[in-house]
Amino acid sequence: MVKIGIITGSTRDARVNIQVAEWVKSIADQRIDVEFELVDIKDYNLPRYNESVPAIMTQDYQTPEAKAWSEKISELDGFVFVTPEYNKSITSGLKDAIDYLYMEWNNKAAGIVSYGSSLGVTAANNLRLILTVPKVATVGTQPGLSLFTDFENMSTFKPAPFHEETVQTMLNEVVAWSTALKTIRN
Repeated sequence: MVKIGIITGSTRDARVNIQVAEWVKSIADQRIDVEFELVDIKDYNLPRYNESVPAIMTQDYQTPEAKAWSEKISELDGFVFVTPEYNKSITSGLKDAIDYLYMEWNNKAAGIVSYGSSLGVTAANNLRLILTVPKVATVGTQPGLSLFTDFENMSTFKPAPFHEETVQTMLNEVVAWSTALKTIRN
């Protein structure tokens, strides 16, 4: 059985990101063929990326928080990133969380759920590009949520019902790809 982490993409105190991630997990938990876990990057308290040697060259992390983050990502077979769009990109907290590691991401699959004033499309596209370096394969189906129609007052998440089918399709792809990629890691 594969294990998929649903990774939050925001660390702000006033974030709506956790609402979206919990919603994705509630849909994911309807499945019995895979284990899903909510992984909140805020819980890891990663400081701004400041390792002396890039992660692509070593796993000898000097930042204590990076060691716990490494252990968590290592035990996962795939991911669903839940990302808001800030200034046409992902958050600095999510970028740092990705940059802290390299080998732990390799040869795993990911789906992306994005949201923003324009569905978070540009952030999702940037995230796809970023994930190519640590060798994360991103699936094609991408649920995009609108701050104007899927949130009440841009603060309470109330997704349109049709999004659930798109999330299920994305999860099917992430599980299939994660299962296949697990064979080349073992």
